[in-house]
Amino acid sequence: MLPEFDYTRDRFGETRLNIIKKRAGAITVLDVEGVIKLGESAHEFARYLGKVLQDETGPVIIDFEDINYMDSTGLGELVGYLQRFEERRRPMVLVKPSHRIRALLELTKLGGIFEIFDSEEAAIAHLSR
Repeated sequence: MLPEFDYTRDRFGETRLNIIKKRAGAITVLDVEGVIKLGESAHEFARYLGKVLQDETGPVIIDFEDINYMDSTGLGELVGYLQRFEERRRPMVLVKPSHRIRALLELTKLGGIFEIFDSEEAAIAHLSR
């Protein structure tokens, strides 16, 4: 059974990026929708991750099911924040990245550095141990 969630929604102007923040106990879950690419959307994605790193505690789940597109800029931000979260001993995992994003991770040899789960429930169960 999923814990109750506390929802926060941020929409970033014309960037076509929408982030819904939920809390599942000590875990922050980010449902990310839209595109993460060079320009404002990648900047806002990074800014939001920085805010979560500063203002929240505990592990972070990033749900990529509704990401339509991510370029190398977005991928760079994701990898950079993975390192920052790990430095603070806060796991950051991905949930349901599309085939395209999985292929991008494999192509860039980054597939092995991210823990990837097929559902939020599985990620929450793993991180709650």
